[in-house]
Amino acid sequence: MPRRDAVFPPARHALYEKHRYSPAVRSNGFLFVSGQVGSRPDGSPEPDLEAQVRLAFENLNAILAEAGCSFDDVIDATVFVVDPESSFEKIWHIAADYWGEAPHPTATAIGVTWLSGFRFEIKVVAKLPEPVAG
Repeated sequence: MPRRDAVFPPARHALYEKHRYSPAVRSNGFLFVSGQVGSRPDGSPEPDLEAQVRLAFENLNAILAEAGCSFDDVIDATVFVVDPESSFEKIWHIAADYWGEAPHPTATAIGVTWLSGFRFEIKVVAKLPEPVAG
């Protein structure tokens, strides 16, 4: 079986080592991105919710860019939110800054009780750019 084609952003976060996972894996023309949270470089949560959501999107964008993608290439997004009743509208308002123009990717939002100290997580599947014929 071939090894996974993992994608790591330039500033690798401590969470990937600590929890033994790859930020993203390329497979069959797609990029499967692990859930991204608003973690600081040392892996700790950004305490402010709005800053945490923005940092999660910045971390996601760094992985997408490393694979030659942008959020415009995202096909499907899943977000996980702790206490969505009190925070979802605020989070979704911030997400709009990163979401881009319509048509938007498919999206699923899931309310959860625990995200290892975080309050927001986003995972996506993106279409990789077509190889340039040369």
